[in-house]
Amino acid sequence: MISFPQGFHGIAVSAGLKSSGDLDLTLIVNSGSIKYGTAVFTDNRIEAAPVTWSREVVRDHQVAAVLLNSGGANACTGPVGFSHVHKSAEMVANHLNISASDVAICSTGLIGVQLPENKLFPALEKLLLEMKDGSILSSVENVARAIMTTDSVPKISSSTKGDLRTVGIAKGAGMLAPGLATMLSVIMTDGIVDPKTADEIFKKVSQSTFNRIDSDGCMSTNDTVLFLASGESGVAVNDEELEIMLTSICQDLAYQLISDAEGHSKVVHIRTIGAASESDAVTIGRSCARNNLLKCAINGEDPNWGRILAAIGTTNAIFDPYAIDVSINGIKVCHQSAPGEPIEQVVMKNKIVELLIDLKSGPHEATIYTNDLSAAYVHENSAYST
Repeated sequence: MISFPQGFHGIAVSAGLKSSGDLDLTLIVNSGSIKYGTAVFTDNRIEAAPVTWSREVVRDHQVAAVLLNSGGANACTGPVGFSHVHKSAEMVANHLNISASDVAICSTGLIGVQLPENKLFPALEKLLLEMKDGSILSSVENVARAIMTTDSVPKISSSTKGDLRTVGIAKGAGMLAPGLATMLSVIMTDGIVDPKTADEIFKKVSQSTFNRIDSDGCMSTNDTVLFLASGESGVAVNDEELEIMLTSICQDLAYQLISDAEGHSKVVHIRTIGAASESDAVTIGRSCARNNLLKCAINGEDPNWGRILAAIGTTNAIFDPYAIDVSINGIKVCHQSAPGEPIEQVVMKNKIVELLIDLKSGPHEATIYTNDLSAAYVHENSAYST
């Protein structure tokens, strides 16, 4: 069983926010000597009330607790929705004897629906009393389960190096697109980090991990990824070690997210090489990841490489339109933008499909992870609010 890093503990309850009755409200507390915190949020200009609140919380890089709920996004809910965030933070702060400005709030679920006060606040009161009692604390797995929406499994990643321990949890199965890959995630370490550089490193890592998955091109209003440090292990983590550690955790969580994407049957690795810049490689990969014709072909196990070239051609990346090579699962089906090896050689029955695109325009590369487009995805998202 995965345990929390030193200085961290959590508790999860069912508030009845989800009709299933599953766990849907959880609190993570940093009781360590250091209460460092930073975050990356959605780029969506329509942002949920918890995002607006938490942006202010992390400005001074002090986060003592994080309250998270599923079963309701608290987005597009007006002043009432923001008042729910404020009251929740005040309740947590009063029980823990901390400042409400050090309590981050995260929500996930349906947009445009108020969280029910008659369920949220009594459940939060119960949660806080149980945490104060100290004998009913939850496991990392239950905390991860409490933030699930359409996820089929909890997402957890951990790393141990001597006395240093780092654990991350995440949720996300739909609306997985960059800025920030549409998720809630909390990453915790008991190491001592440099507050002057940790924020920059975390943002860099998020760009190369969470922002490299793109399921359906849809960006959420609630994306929040928090990085917290307690310092309780007494182990100082230098910048290089921190980047390696965070990259490992975030990459693992990101891949777990795309591997649980709504309605998928395939996980697609789109690796673009020979690009003039890393940005060009990302642009090419993302154009393919968002091409519904290509994603339908992958679902039907049809190696239709023409759809890949068509997606590439819509971008402003630097390349010679008549010099591109494309391989599908190791078979070079396209050579110099023309037919290559017979497509009959391509086998696409396995869950993982690998696309390799060679632009022959430079030394850079990047990989975007996506999934196929299926009837199951359409069904799940056509009935999401009913």
